[in-house]
Amino acid sequence: MDVKEETEVVSFPRSVFETAETKEELEDWLLSQDEDIINKLRKAQLDDIQGKGVDWKSLKKDLCIK
Repeated sequence: MDVKEETEVVSFPRSVFETAETKEELEDWLLSQDEDIINKLRKAQLDDIQGKGVDWKSLKKDLCIK
């Protein structure tokens, strides 16, 4: 079976590249530009304000996290 790898190109301003000190800072910038991520964060914030959030202890129990 012949498997071809796909190369994905990501573009961002040179100033972001020059000022970012870590790969994580570049990832944070890319995420901050993603409308889907921004909308999900806004919804989560609104849910939290409206008291629809789940407390950390319950979430850990539901996900079997110690």
